[in-house]
Amino acid sequence: MSATTCEAAVLRTSMVRDGHELSEPRRWTMFVILLVGTFLPPLDFFIVNVALPSIRGELGASSSAEQLVISSYAALYAVTLTTGGRLGDLFGRGRVFFIGLVGFAAASTLCGFAWSPWVLVSGRALQGVTAALIAPQALASVQAIFPEKEKPLALSIYGAIFGLAAVVGQALGGVLIALDLMGLGWRAIFLINLPVAMLVLLFGIPVLKETRAREASRLDLGGMALSMLTLGALLLPLIKGREAGWPLWSWLSLAGVPLLAWLFGRYETRLARAGGAPLLDPVALRAPGLGRSLLIALLFYSIGNFFQLLSVYLQEALLMTALQAGLVFLPFGAGFLLGPLSTPFLRRFCGAYVNPLGMGLEVVGFLGLAGLIAATSTGAQPTPMPLAALLFLIGFGQGLALPTLMRMVTGRVAPALSGMIAGIASSTLQVSTALSVAVIGGIFYQVLGARTDPAAITQALIAAILCIACCLAAGVALSITLLQQASPAHGEANRRV
Repeated sequence: MSATTCEAAVLRTSMVRDGHELSEPRRWTMFVILLVGTFLPPLDFFIVNVALPSIRGELGASSSAEQLVISSYAALYAVTLTTGGRLGDLFGRGRVFFIGLVGFAAASTLCGFAWSPWVLVSGRALQGVTAALIAPQALASVQAIFPEKEKPLALSIYGAIFGLAAVVGQALGGVLIALDLMGLGWRAIFLINLPVAMLVLLFGIPVLKETRAREASRLDLGGMALSMLTLGALLLPLIKGREAGWPLWSWLSLAGVPLLAWLFGRYETRLARAGGAPLLDPVALRAPGLGRSLLIALLFYSIGNFFQLLSVYLQEALLMTALQAGLVFLPFGAGFLLGPLSTPFLRRFCGAYVNPLGMGLEVVGFLGLAGLIAATSTGAQPTPMPLAALLFLIGFGQGLALPTLMRMVTGRVAPALSGMIAGIASSTLQVSTALSVAVIGGIFYQVLGARTDPAAITQALIAAILCIACCLAAGVALSITLLQQASPAHGEANRRV
């Protein structure tokens, strides 16, 4: 598609005729295609967890290689998300989406036919990079192709996809391994991506119209390198540091983050003043309330390590099987799926306060869960119905808050820069997950110490749950103050968030 046509597509989304906003007539069909990009990255993050024992048995993977199967994907996904969003802004979100999808399919093929642990790790790393090209395009396109009145519904569906991926990922991985299709075993969890990618390419290329920033320019290679170095220096020690015993390199890496961040900011500012196109536009980053919105996003995924810790409690303290433990998580997944779909309805009554409402429900759920576990006899299973209700409440609150949080971030800049901000928002959530693993997980294992008895595991889990509740409560407070301190001129925009 030509640059003129690409620019016209962007212009159509922002033009107004006779007081009515014009929009792309096939926007919902386009959005469904782009949602595959939102579904595949979290799906492949969750689906691999249940396959690790099978992978270890067939490939003889060590514990460190096993961890890298997960962390290589997560780390490279996080550090390249901002770049992926910016590439969509500059060269076309549809074009970058399809390139990323082809790359993701190729990486999945490499994983599916891996003959050694390190080939699998390499394939997972490539999956992380290509997933970062796919994922930001759907969120950015919401800002570009939908009129204001339809954005809340689109973002609600976008948020529900995360819940669906979490539920489907855990279940589908176990089903595929159990079925052992054509003798593929665990390899099927990666190869299943190939027919999905082919169908999206077949039906998507004729339908998806291009959107991008109005003035395409050269890619900021220096900014890309510095952003990846900064995020890599932060995430690598957070992901691997505790497991390695926090060696000297991990502390040196963390200490270098502020310097790298300063160099990155200075470089981007100079490039903007020289008339270039920085990866992170300093003007956009000074948008009112953006910094506080990103801080809320950073607190939002403090829940990231909760699933692993609850699984430890269920299987090691309560001696549940893996299948039984998996079923315990289903109410959370159901709540996470239904929460985003309820957002448009609740917005009629709560307006922008849907975000603090959702995070507040999570706080209540976590406090109730801590109380339920504390009141249960050591080694005994908590009463099933209250446990399911609390997990549903946590999932519902998480799903309810996510779409509004994404709009709270991406809605603060012009649609032309929405890919950049979408990448920043997604990277922030990934950093939040890594921080949860390092900080909340660190607290859990610090309380646990050298003990492995059910009482110690229970105490450690309660401590971790209370820390998660505190982080989410801080997010609620920040969200409320952000909404209350908005100027009257922004009142209507905030009601639409």
